[in-house]
Amino acid sequence: MDNEVQYGFETLAIHAGQEPDPATGAVVTPIYQVSTYKQDGIGGLRGGYEYSRSANPTRTALEACLAEIESGARGLAFASGLAAEDALLRAVCRPGDHVIIPDDAYGGTYRLFAKVAAPWGVTFDPVPLGDIAAVRAAVRPETKIIWVETPTNPLLGIADIAALAAVAHDAGALLAVDNTFASPYLQRPLELGADAVVHSTTKYIGGHSDVVGGALIVSDPGLGERLAFHQNAMGAVAGPFDAWLTLRGIKTLGVRMDRHCANAERIVEMLQRHPAVREVLYPGLPGHPGHDVAAKQMKAFGGMVSFRMESEEAAVRVCERTKLFTLGESLGGVESLIEHPGRMTHASAAGSPLEVPSDLVRLSVGIEDAHDLRRDLEQALG
Repeated sequence: MDNEVQYGFETLAIHAGQEPDPATGAVVTPIYQVSTYKQDGIGGLRGGYEYSRSANPTRTALEACLAEIESGARGLAFASGLAAEDALLRAVCRPGDHVIIPDDAYGGTYRLFAKVAAPWGVTFDPVPLGDIAAVRAAVRPETKIIWVETPTNPLLGIADIAALAAVAHDAGALLAVDNTFASPYLQRPLELGADAVVHSTTKYIGGHSDVVGGALIVSDPGLGERLAFHQNAMGAVAGPFDAWLTLRGIKTLGVRMDRHCANAERIVEMLQRHPAVREVLYPGLPGHPGHDVAAKQMKAFGGMVSFRMESEEAAVRVCERTKLFTLGESLGGVESLIEHPGRMTHASAAGSPLEVPSDLVRLSVGIEDAHDLRRDLEQALG
């Protein structure tokens, strides 16, 4: 691609890092299903490839594309989102260091900090990231990362990325943003001052519930080099077929996200009017406490919707009665999913400060016909 031309998101998603194959002219990046490479003499590497844990051409194409669509200097693809998170922690933190996390963080992230990082000697504090004063008060001299999810999983809280970047940088810390729920189509944290972006590429970026992966994208090439060392040394890399599937998903990310967002808005309209629903959590609602910030830093409000029922039993009953909304974990695929976070994705946070309400239901609104989805939820709500 012409580096002097400013391309739009949808163009970058299809072409960045994906030039036609020089040997055959193939317009889709091949799956380089290979572990090792012939060297032209000792140390004479072709294109820098020697062993596929260190680098693989399919993964290279994915990493280049991820960097472009997130406006970053370096992209790195991992075997899962949690593998990406762990690599960032290991590269930046040492025993005795401190991290601030959201007080409603994803359960897997909480487990990583509580059960892996804490025994290693890294302390952390859950803080309401919508309260900038509270975040500033929680910063310590040993704070190395302010860890952000926006929107959060599953309560859909919103954090002001630019404001938190200022707090982090004043303290000499990094701002890391989990951008999984928004995707780079709706929100680009590096452009707002973040230092690192984390993705579970399993979700919206892959988009078809057929591949597990993770990514880190950073603005500083030096940090990128440190992360690349850890990626190679720790080895939790994306395989070539996984990288190929994720690249395929990226090509349609823009059009899919438009439909996810439009369908979510239709679902929210119905839920707000339904007498069995006690509260709807969606940043697109004017009454949402983070609505103004979300409107400022997001292109649209996303495809994730959460709502609260009158009791845990009622929430579970809704999850069990849908027909088009599949009862299942994960999110961001073309098909709609429904789950009970307290018993499913966030069970690891039970009994902790991050425990989610037992009456909460989380929806990943897919790209099916919106009328069909609304009708399915209406019958499940009774």
